[in-house]
Amino acid sequence: MRERNAQMARQRRRSTAARSGPPRFPIAALLALLAAVAVVVGIVIVLKHQIAGYFTGGVGRRHAAVASAAPLPVASGVESTPPGVPLGPAASPEVTPVPTGPQVAVIIDDCGNSEERCKAFLQLPIPITLSILPMTPHGKRTEAEALDAGKSVMLHLPMEPDSAQANPGPGAITTEMNDDAVRAQVEADIDSVAGVPGANNHMGSKATSDPRVMRDVLDVLHERHMFFIDSVTSGQTVGESLARDLGVPTAERDVFLDNKKDVNYILGQLKEVVVVAKRRGTAIAIGHPNPTTVQALAQAIPQMQAAGITFVNASSLVR
Repeated sequence: MRERNAQMARQRRRSTAARSGPPRFPIAALLALLAAVAVVVGIVIVLKHQIAGYFTGGVGRRHAAVASAAPLPVASGVESTPPGVPLGPAASPEVTPVPTGPQVAVIIDDCGNSEERCKAFLQLPIPITLSILPMTPHGKRTEAEALDAGKSVMLHLPMEPDSAQANPGPGAITTEMNDDAVRAQVEADIDSVAGVPGANNHMGSKATSDPRVMRDVLDVLHERHMFFIDSVTSGQTVGESLARDLGVPTAERDVFLDNKKDVNYILGQLKEVVVVAKRRGTAIAIGHPNPTTVQALAQAIPQMQAAGITFVNASSLVR
């Protein structure tokens, strides 16, 4: 009996040991688990790239490297690349230097009657603004040639002078005109030289001193988003002051260059331009299409630049 009880006790111990031993784990289940982990890791990687692309705007590595690279050095004195033209490996966008010294604008009045006399000024190595009379035989051709040469243009608006003997020419604004007539004539004059951004008066010592007439003129310029430069042919002019009151960008002439058609006289006037520009920061000089004027300018330009003068278009000096 004792033998039988001992045998039964041994069997119970072996059964308990078998149940408490390490559990069996099928190989198939392990492989399935590893595959599931791999799928989850792959999904996480894909989502990470998608989120990164969303926040970087879809920039690829090549474009990102270009965007983060240091900017190329800017070349001076080089014409800027036109919009839409890709930059080559050694190309860089050109930045126009901002003038830091005294600025001078040179306006050449009375253009449009002689193509050759005005064309000579287009060869000067500085910004020049040609002021073109309306309804002249060569006005539109002169405008086109000036723009092709990289120069600027404006309208030389004929206006009534004090002297009855002086003739301002076709398209003149007179004090005898009523308001509607003044406006209509100004619009016709502008349209005869298409694309001009502003105007200055041709003669006009009487008309520019008349507030009613000048208001009519400036109203049209305001509607056309044009500037007005007062040639100051009269000490009683209201052109510049009234333009400011009406919100028309404006400035006024500082020095007439060629009241005498003499090279030495004009050179003296150009020295006065330098004095004014250094004192005030800017100066506007007005000349005419005379051979002596272009000769004096060609001679004086290097000296003026050496004195720190920067030449600009007339439109740059209106405020």
